[in-house]
This record gives sequence, structure tokens and C-alpha cells, in this order.
Amino acid sequence: FTTLKAEGDLGNFILLLILYTLQGIPMGLSGSIPMILQNNNVSYTDQAIFSLVSWPFSLKLLWAPLVDSVYSNTFGRRKTWLIPVQLICGIMMIVISFSVDDLVGNNGVNPDIKTLTWVFFILYFLMATQDIAVDGWALTMLSTKNVTYASTANSVGQTLGYFTSYIIFMAFNSIDFSNRFRSIPIDEPLLHLSQFMFFWGAIFILVTIFVWFFKQEKHTTESPYSITLAYQQMISILKKKNVQLLALILFTCKIAFAASDSITSLKLLDQGIPREHLVIMSVIMMPFGMIIPIFITKYTNGPKPLSFFLKGYLPRVLVALLSAFIVYYVPTKQLSQQNIPYSFYALALLISLIG
Repeated sequence: FTTLKAEGDLGNFILLLILYTLQGIPMGLSGSIPMILQNNNVSYTDQAIFSLVSWPFSLKLLWAPLVDSVYSNTFGRRKTWLIPVQLICGIMMIVISFSVDDLVGNNGVNPDIKTLTWVFFILYFLMATQDIAVDGWALTMLSTKNVTYASTANSVGQTLGYFTSYIIFMAFNSIDFSNRFRSIPIDEPLLHLSQFMFFWGAIFILVTIFVWFFKQEKHTTESPYSITLAYQQMISILKKKNVQLLALILFTCKIAFAASDSITSLKLLDQGIPREHLVIMSVIMMPFGMIIPIFITKYTNGPKPLSFFLKGYLPRVLVALLSAFIVYYVPTKQLSQQNIPYSFYALALLISLIG
């Protein structure tokens, strides 16, 4: 980070890191909620319906040209979208916090999967739009020498946000884990979903107000594209054979391990693995998730940025097969939760690290 400081980009990098961290909060919550729903005896069909919330990030290309071409020069090209999107997200999280415990079925009522899915689908849509704006802003916020650090801010920030709203939240939402910090155990977690969403909704609003009034965009003399021209350029790029091949690869590459990624933790819960044990395993893995993107930056920024992906694909597929083995082998059918051997957790951690 010496070059960031030398070029005066350290503050800008930190701001990008904060914005990408905020982006990871709803994404992490969308990983926490299936765990909560599983404890409330929701079917896998309902879990599949809720998984649709992540679609906006896959489809954001459809409205990215709109975000790039429609803006106010006075307000700022990226702030035109960033400010309202984050304000709406913050307000939504605060409003939903008053009823979210009922929506997930925590108060003895049946979970409302349809409403829950729509709420998080909209939050994901807002964050996908925020991602488009922040990605574009990063290109001008950082100097040309340091622009490659934008991808690092993205990876680390999203991971940190996901860590906060998945691992930290799930830990303190666990009654057993919470009672470790109490002298007298009670049947109540330290942190409720409603409290967590209200807090981060307020943080969204505060950060947005700060950016609105205290962060200026660099002045540009570039004339805005018309919406038609923006979409024409996107279509012309999509017609290139290399782009089509890359799109096909990205569209199909996760088929081999999509099921494993989606339901392994849910099946482990069904098999009797305590939720707090899964959280602890995730905590152990989290530093690797934050360090590895920084470590591989020098490989992904070179002349062959996909070489690392290609080398790691086959091991990633093998991890999916090993995850199925872990679910099949999980020993809680024969043992109590307290007697699960450490070797089981060691194997599970090793498989997660390889993945």
C-alpha cells in the first residue's frame, strides 16, 4: 500500500473498501437467512425460491449502460446513482427490520418466503446497481498507477461485509454461542436479525450522507452517451467471439459445484451439526478469504488473468465431490453432537480451504 499513500490514493482506497463492504452486508444476510429458515423447518423448495434473490448481480449487464449514460453532471456521474440507491437500501433495511423476525418465522409464525424473497431481491438489485456505480467511480477515484487496487478493494470489501453479516451475525444470533458470554444462560441470542438490519440500515444512510456532502467526483469534460449508443456499444462487444466464449464459460462453469455450494451447509444442519460449529469453521476460514484475493492480484493483473482460474477449476470440482462425501459421512447419526471427532472438522476445513 506504499504506492497508494505515495499517490495520495489511500483515502480513496479506504472509501472504496467501505462502499464494497456495505455491498457485502445484504449479500451476507442472504446467506444467513437460509440457515435461519432451515432451523424453522422450511422445505428445500422454499430455499430454492429464496435463492433467486442473487439473480440481479448476474443480470446487472442489462441496466449497466443505463447507469453509465444517464446522470447529472452537477451532482456527479456516479453519485447520481450511488446516493439514491444507498439511501433506499438503508431505509428499506430499517423499515423491514420491524417485521423481519416474523418473515423468517422466528416468532412462532410460518415464514413468509414470498415477501422475504422479494425484499432481498430488491436489496440485491440495489446493491448490483451500486456495484456498477462504484466500479465506474473506482476508475477515476484512483490514479492510473493504482487503479488495479480497485479489484482488491472489491474482493476484500465484499468479503468483509459478507463476514460481518454471515459469520459474526450467525455467531451472536446463536443462543448457545451467546450464552458463553453470560454468567446465567437464557433462551435469547445476543443479536436479533431485526437489530442487525436496523443498525446496518442506519450505517448505510450515514455513509451515504458523508459521500453526498464530503466526497467530490473529479470533473470530467466527457459528454454523456445517449442510452441508445450505450446499448449499441454493449451489443457490439457482446458480438465478439471471445466475449461470447467467455460468457459461455462463466455461465456454465458453476454447474459442477452449484448444488454443493448451495446445500452442503443446510444438509449438515439437517444431519445434526450445530449451527455455531459451522460458524466457527467459517471464522477460521475467513482470514484466508481476505488474504488470498490480495495474494493472487499479481497473477490476475498480468497478461493471462484467467490462467489462475483455469488451473484451479478441476480442484474446485473435486472439492464439490468431497463435500458430498462429507455430508454422507457426517457422524451425528451414530454420535451425539458433543462427540463428533475433531478429525471430521479438520477434514471439512481442509476441503473448504482447497475450494
